[in-house]
Amino acid sequence: MGGDIGARVMVAGAALARHRHEGFQFLFVGNETEIKEALKSHPNLSAASEILHAEDIVSGDAKPSQALRGSKKTSMGMAVGAVKSGEVSAAVSAGNTGALMAISKLALRTMAGIDRPALAALLPTMKDSDVVMLDLGANAECNSRNLVQFSVMGAAYSRIMHGFEKPTVKLLNIGTEDSKGTGALQVAADALKNSDGLAMDFQGFTEADKISTGEVDVIVTDGFSGNIALKALEGTARFVTDLLKRSFLSSLRSKIGFLISRPATELLREHLDPNNHNGAVFLGLNGVVVKSHGSADEKGVANAVEVAARLVEDSILERISEDLDKISSVTPLEAAAK
Repeated sequence: MGGDIGARVMVAGAALARHRHEGFQFLFVGNETEIKEALKSHPNLSAASEILHAEDIVSGDAKPSQALRGSKKTSMGMAVGAVKSGEVSAAVSAGNTGALMAISKLALRTMAGIDRPALAALLPTMKDSDVVMLDLGANAECNSRNLVQFSVMGAAYSRIMHGFEKPTVKLLNIGTEDSKGTGALQVAADALKNSDGLAMDFQGFTEADKISTGEVDVIVTDGFSGNIALKALEGTARFVTDLLKRSFLSSLRSKIGFLISRPATELLREHLDPNNHNGAVFLGLNGVVVKSHGSADEKGVANAVEVAARLVEDSILERISEDLDKISSVTPLEAAAK
């Protein structure tokens, strides 16, 4: 029931996802009347769907503490509860991000060996594959232990989404030299460098101007810096597209130039379209919860559903647990917290 449009776009996105993957089954949680009305436009989806009526919703401006108090009766809380009970394999929501994190963390708890869950997403790059970046806002302050755990989770996510055997991992820093950055960054880097057998290729530090180059598969940082970096990237993308649009409309000559270059500008628009990269994941929980952007259209919702399905099918929780065991056997994570 969350997001800018609510049930209609969520149902449409599910229908598109099922068109691509006939085995998908759905449990729609929310206002039964609205969901049934939305399903009328997608008759092929009805046979693969069930509805769980929820009396209430979590508002977009609700504080996490407010969302927690009434979660048992809200669509968001009941959807996450269905993951906990095993009724469904994963939950997808376009609602309040802070509330979704709070509800998911309380209901599902963090995995053994994980102190805090992290919000991870796929961001477009100059190359064919997106970069995995985390944390994007779940944890404003992080110690080295958290950064090591985020690296393990991000690498597992990258292996599933891109099929990389050993994705390259770097920590976001103010410079690439070993001496740069906070103590937490340096301790985390040492712990990762000294761990053998991990399914990742740790390559030290990277700077923010390299996020979109595609030279690294996973970028790890704290939630404060990660959220700022994400918003800066989103703002820059809007700036570039709006500037191009304004330039092409500035004169008759520019309009003619636009018609000639339209294939290239359409390719740029498609590459930067957030719907093509939709589906942020709360990694580190005992269950799969995917956050769809509030403004996502049906294509974006379908992508978020597909992300959730791939994480379930490729056993993201087991992959993270296996790598945590490997890093703990070489470099005790307790030491990395100092």
